[in-house]
Amino acid sequence: MTNHGTTYDTTYDTTYDIVLFGATGFVGALTAEYLAGHAPQDLRIALAGRNRAKLEDTRRNLAASHPRAERFGLVIADSSDAESLRALAGSARVAISTVGPYFRYGLPLVEACAKAGTHYVDLSGEVLFMRESIRLYHDAAKNSGARIVHACGFDSVPSDMGMLLLHQLAQQVGEPLESATMIVRMKGGVSGGTVDSMREQFKVTKADKELARAVARPYTLSPDPESEPDVGKQEDFGIIRTDSVGGRADGWAGPFVMAGANTRVVRRSNALLSHAYGPQLTYSEYMATGTGLKGRARSYALAGGLGVAMVALNAPKLRGVLSRWVPEPGEGPSVEDRDNGFFSTTHYGTTAGGTMLSATMSLDADPGYKGTSLMLGEAALTLAVDTEDLPHECAADHQGPTGGGVLTPATGLGLAYARRLAEAGMRMSPLPWQ
Repeated sequence: MTNHGTTYDTTYDTTYDIVLFGATGFVGALTAEYLAGHAPQDLRIALAGRNRAKLEDTRRNLAASHPRAERFGLVIADSSDAESLRALAGSARVAISTVGPYFRYGLPLVEACAKAGTHYVDLSGEVLFMRESIRLYHDAAKNSGARIVHACGFDSVPSDMGMLLLHQLAQQVGEPLESATMIVRMKGGVSGGTVDSMREQFKVTKADKELARAVARPYTLSPDPESEPDVGKQEDFGIIRTDSVGGRADGWAGPFVMAGANTRVVRRSNALLSHAYGPQLTYSEYMATGTGLKGRARSYALAGGLGVAMVALNAPKLRGVLSRWVPEPGEGPSVEDRDNGFFSTTHYGTTAGGTMLSATMSLDADPGYKGTSLMLGEAALTLAVDTEDLPHECAADHQGPTGGGVLTPATGLGLAYARRLAEAGMRMSPLPWQ
């Protein structure tokens, strides 16, 4: 569906600067808490969901430690009620959605925001959802000026923003990148919402082989997949020695469960930027497993365990078995576990001239919960506060004159977002503004 030439009504009286949809869920409540503690005092914030009593409880609990939350507005909206979502979008400058699985529930709010000219962020790592969002609403968002920015959680901020930092280094060298590989180290709980989203995608692709093929394509999120370069097969999952990409000579890395979504987001960023990262760029991601024989053994064990998990997610009869090991939607780790988690990513790149570069990002917090609420909250604050610093670097046919479109963290938020993340406690190198 395209909307070339269509003009949408963007003259709503916006009551709020940020509306958080899904505020009563586990990650939603964490994001509400983050905004209560870190948003500018004069920013107008509202909590949205379908149950007023639960919203009032959430606001009351927040106010116990953050008195300003008493002033948070409440918006009643339901993902199955299009009119309520239009009202939500019309009342906000920026909408945050934590309501997933996104392929099942998320598209109506994207549509409402794209047509109203309301900026939007979420924490989706669902390739099918992002693909449909692009197909259905990119043109509407271009016309209205809405920046629709998916993947603003652990999926896929470290991947996408780390690649942007690596690109900054390559620009200093004056050579495009030919290859880039992200190696991640992390400690954190598995998100019940992420698992549920994976179940949903497996369910849909099992029933529709064409959608299954679309998910498997490395450039399925690119504006024009058919025009992307043929750089050979790009594996989503595998085992490597880290010296092959510039890491420790005796190190090993195995498959990273989020690579299937993250790699496609990064490739979309490169395409939206007219392949500024590199016209022949190959990109991959792996999880570090250690050094020596133990590191090698862990990499194979990780690959085997991931394979078993994929089988379990595909088999409804095994859901009960899987639930013993991973949380259900709405559940999450304790405060102590969220505080004791961490992640560290390093992007290793090689330029066309053979120069080897690296860029790093890290945070001392559970990546899927505390880290994600920080990343999602700061993404919304970037759109709400740093409007003059937002990027307008996408090719003219990919982004409207006011910056609208279905974008990525790197292309929709850019270095203004990187600066916010650094000020919020995320360590990164290089710091391109220094």
